[in-house]
Amino acid sequence: MIPVRGYEDHKVAVLGLGRSGLSAALALQAGGAIPVCWDDKEAARTMAEDAGLQVADLNKDKPWEDVVSLIVSPGIPHLYPKAHPIVQKAWGLGVVVDNDIGLFFRSYATPEWDKFDVMPRVICITGSNGKSTTTALIAHILQEAGKPVQMGGNIGRGVLDLEPASDGEIVVLELSSYQCELARALAPDMAVFMNLSPDHLDRHGGIGGYFAAKRRLFAEGGPDKAIIGVDEPEGRYLANQVRQDSETGEPVIAISSGRKLQGRGWSVFARKGFLAEWRKGRQVASIDLRKMQGLPGAHNHQNACAAYAVCRALAIAPKVVEAGLQSYGGLAHRCQIIAQHDGVIFVNDSKATNVDAAEKALSAFKNIHWIVGGQAKEGGIAPLAPLFDRVIKAYLVGDAADIFADQLVDVAYERSGTVEAAVKTAAKNAKSGDVVLLAPACASFDQFSSFEERGDAFVAAVKNEIGG
Repeated sequence: MIPVRGYEDHKVAVLGLGRSGLSAALALQAGGAIPVCWDDKEAARTMAEDAGLQVADLNKDKPWEDVVSLIVSPGIPHLYPKAHPIVQKAWGLGVVVDNDIGLFFRSYATPEWDKFDVMPRVICITGSNGKSTTTALIAHILQEAGKPVQMGGNIGRGVLDLEPASDGEIVVLELSSYQCELARALAPDMAVFMNLSPDHLDRHGGIGGYFAAKRRLFAEGGPDKAIIGVDEPEGRYLANQVRQDSETGEPVIAISSGRKLQGRGWSVFARKGFLAEWRKGRQVASIDLRKMQGLPGAHNHQNACAAYAVCRALAIAPKVVEAGLQSYGGLAHRCQIIAQHDGVIFVNDSKATNVDAAEKALSAFKNIHWIVGGQAKEGGIAPLAPLFDRVIKAYLVGDAADIFADQLVDVAYERSGTVEAAVKTAAKNAKSGDVVLLAPACASFDQFSSFEERGDAFVAAVKNEIGG
């Protein structure tokens, strides 16, 4: 745990007692603060009380006496579509609103660092798609290279649940737009922007607010190195905004999947399955990504480019990075190959909760038996029509079944209803060379509590059908 600094003997309110909120409250307590906690869910309040934390209803006035800050969990709206009443109460009382990311950056560096031979570093990854895989991939390569590393944030452990820094340690954090937007302190040594596609727009008041939230990591974070995906206009704009030297491109390393990047700066891009690193107008390294099972498809090649760029900026040799890419097994629920049976590949991409992510999954494979559906998002799957020729048959599950049936032009489909039923039929129909792909293009909340639970159901159903 990283004790929070700067709040000794002061009352700090904590709203939301999930993974990040509970660890924030305990870290505040460990640093000498007096946390006052609240969650709208009784079970969460009970858990906090069992952990020895003070729980008080922050909707009432009395608990706010002498409170100097309110720490808000990322799942709680703090502005759009409407700020939580307790957040609004803090505004009215003049109480500073922050989150666990802000606490981390004000607390991670300590006087103990003066004794270190090599300063610890923090790498932050944000973007619409691929940030979890990229975060895990960077951590994996660093571990394989023998570097001390911790991973957390929006993946794995909450940031304040990490261990205090050690000599030369590298912390790799996945940060969502919610986390970037609210944090009052952002100070990454290196920051990665993957891409941007419409998502969470209600929480940010539109696409502009969504991009602005992610841009804060660079504009206010001021990283020494900025690895920026330039396949969308927002990325190209951001790279131009951050770039300080027109000759070298510093501090930007531009990355792309599918485009050869020109210019005299530092770039890493993937085309036709090959990753290339260019500096000062010439190629300095190349890696064949085509047979790396943990990184299938062009979207994973973008993830590989980002991870490669980070590791090269840390002075890790290309061959060492290549070995790490090769040994990476893939992240659960993200284009994860979970089984191969009688020539049929089974892929769990439950994290493909929007059309953009599902497009990347469909683009990565051919001869697809597509399990799709759930709690539909605006527009449905109509934008995926150019990829329907890759689909042998679609198996519709969840609330979106009727909507998607109308949008599957010239694609054979059946209404399976559940993931288990879809897997049973798809496994029976699939032949050698085919792929059974769960890429729902939907939220999971109609039938599951999370995309992880949905993915686990898919994995269990596949094991039940093929054994093992």
